[in-house]
Amino acid sequence: MAASNHETAPKFLIIRRDNIGDLVCTTPLFHALRNRFPDSRICALVNSYNSPVLENNPDINALYAYTKGKHRPRGKSLIGVYWNRIRLISRLRREHFDYVILAGPRLSSHALRLARPLKPRHIVGFIEPGKREARYVDIGVPNASPKPLHEVEDVFRLLAPLGVEENPSRLRIFPDPEQIKTVQRKIQEQNGTSHTNLTGIHISARKSSNQWPVRNFIDLITRLHKTRDTAFMLLWSPGDAANPLHPGDDAKAEIIVESLKNIPVIAYPTTHLGQLIAALSLCRTLICSDGGAMHIAAALGKPVLCFFGNSDRTRWYPWGVPHVLLQPQSLNVADIRVDEALAGFERLQVLSKNWEEKSRASSAGG
Repeated sequence: MAASNHETAPKFLIIRRDNIGDLVCTTPLFHALRNRFPDSRICALVNSYNSPVLENNPDINALYAYTKGKHRPRGKSLIGVYWNRIRLISRLRREHFDYVILAGPRLSSHALRLARPLKPRHIVGFIEPGKREARYVDIGVPNASPKPLHEVEDVFRLLAPLGVEENPSRLRIFPDPEQIKTVQRKIQEQNGTSHTNLTGIHISARKSSNQWPVRNFIDLITRLHKTRDTAFMLLWSPGDAANPLHPGDDAKAEIIVESLKNIPVIAYPTTHLGQLIAALSLCRTLICSDGGAMHIAAALGKPVLCFFGNSDRTRWYPWGVPHVLLQPQSLNVADIRVDEALAGFERLQVLSKNWEEKSRASSAGG
């Protein structure tokens, strides 16, 4: 008797409703699932804020996104947001998924409220002893891990019940070609040339403990310019720092640009995630604090010098790329000295060179 379609090519929906970096760290899960089930329909349900992370991803057949109430456009009512979500759930229910995977580090009641109305054959997720919501997860993976894991490794454990035994791959992001052309034009306009050696400097950080002082960025760029043949792409979240919903760093960026008039600095505020992805794809190296930009750069194969404040370095370091991670004992990025950052950048160049040589040797031999 021939196997049924849901056994040979089951339909999957992966729900990941968290921040940008969390979704980037889930891309190896999508890739492994595609390798294991090449003929399956694999879909993703994310939020409107992080959805560009998965655009153009060949491992995914369909990308669905809903808007969180706090992310709704100005003038958009909460009623309208929730009505659109209901319509989306109705549409997804008609897909008749075999598996819904709750891709998060713990069992989320929010994710379950999205999954249960879809009536899938199975719900896969982490379970915790004594948590009532666990009764809705029929394929459960113990939440506790025997050792500290990176976010990529931890979420990847959800595939074990499906027979996926490989190790997680590198992160995967695919920039939009039109967005890349837009960034290239911006570089040409500001720099007068299509500089091929760009060092990205991302100055925005959501956590106050991850924010490096403006004066330090100015000093670091000035000193790097003296020893390196590089232009700098200054990246930041635009807007007013006092905006309670989407605080921006326009004021900080203006001070940096004004202080570095004689240095090739391309100022590029990114109003949406697709712009940031395209801009980072054109940089050779990135300097930034822990956050979404760091994980995007890693997914694009870029070496990273990263500043960590009160963040778990074991769980959130840049996955799969050369990196130098600086974290002071105070767990406050402001206490990282410029000398330390400069020395870290020099170490990163050595690591990157060795990594590139090893990659070329592996390609030649394979």
